[in-house]
Amino acid sequence: MAYNNTKKYEEIAYIINFSPRSSSKLIPGRDGPLIEAIGENRLILLETLAAKNSNFTVGQKIYIGKEGRTDVVSVLGRLSYQQLSEMAKNSLQQVIELLVQNNESKFLNYFNELQPIGPRLHSLELIPGIGKTTMQLIIKEREKSAFKSFEDLKARVGLKEPLIQLSKRIHEEITGNTRLSIFIRK
Repeated sequence: MAYNNTKKYEEIAYIINFSPRSSSKLIPGRDGPLIEAIGENRLILLETLAAKNSNFTVGQKIYIGKEGRTDVVSVLGRLSYQQLSEMAKNSLQQVIELLVQNNESKFLNYFNELQPIGPRLHSLELIPGIGKTTMQLIIKEREKSAFKSFEDLKARVGLKEPLIQLSKRIHEEITGNTRLSIFIRK
C-alpha cells in the first residue's frame, strides 16, 4: 500500500483548532496557547504550543519544522482522534479537504498508482464512491495516460467529487473507522 512518509516528522501543518488558553492533553501541567493540527505530509494529528500572543484560524497552514519556526514554540506530540477537542473534530473534515486541494498532485498520484490489495479487492475501492466498475475505468484510463488533475479525472472517468471522496477516506482512516489504510500508517 502507498504511504506518504518520506520524513519522520512533519514540517507543515494545518490548524484544526486553536485555544489561546488551554491545558495540554499530552503533557500534564503544560498550559498556554495550544494548537491542534494535522500534518501535511503524514496526516498526523498533533498538539503544539503556540507562541504567546499569537492568533490563528482554522485551516491556516503553519510551519512546525525543527528549525526556524516562529508561530510554534514546540510540538508537544501526536494526538489520537479521541483526544481531539470537539471543535477540532468538527473542523477536521473541512481542513482535510483544504489540505488535499492544496496538494492536488500528491493526492492525484494515488489514483495513478494504487494497486490491488488482493485478488478480490483493489485499493481504489476503499475510496468512497468507487466500486468495481469505476475502479476498472480508472485503471483503463490511467494506462492510456496519467491523470493530470482532479478535473481531468472527473472528465475521463466521471467521478463527481474526487477531492471530497479522498478527503472522506482520509477522515475515516484518522477516526479509526477502517480496517485497511491507504493514507494513514497505523
